Amino acid sequence: MARVTVEDCVTKIPNRFELVMTAAQRARDIAAGADLNLERDLDKNPVVALREIADELVDFGELEETLVRGLQRYIENDDVIEDEMDIRALQQDVNGEPNESEEVAEDDLTVHDVAAEDLAEAMNEAEAMMEGAEVQAD
Repeated sequence: MARVTVEDCVTKIPNRFELVMTAAQRARDIAAGADLNLERDLDKNPVVALREIADELVDFGELEETLVRGLQRYIENDDVIEDEMDIRALQQDVNGEPNESEEVAEDDLTVHDVAAEDLAEAMNEAEAMMEGAEVQAD
């Protein structure tokens, strides 16, 4: 093909707007260093992109996906659950509520963590309370 025209490419991509957007994206990819699918022949990137489209040497689905990603203002994040957990933790800190790590630390306490003196004292207090409850019940 000696000269590329839009009419050569419209048969491949019927919508002219989509054709222009696709060719522009391919030209940007070429400028960024993407491999060429045909000889350049001293042509500029937009012409090479149109020639590749006319010869059906590019993957239109991949080009469309790259184009959409490049135009997106909002990028989807797969870590939404982690973000929600971070937000909850911040809210708990602001509200003064204990967070999960503090709760786990309290749950991990065992008898071995308590000094023997404290354990004996707690047992004595519990026995005294039980004896007091029995006296009141009589």
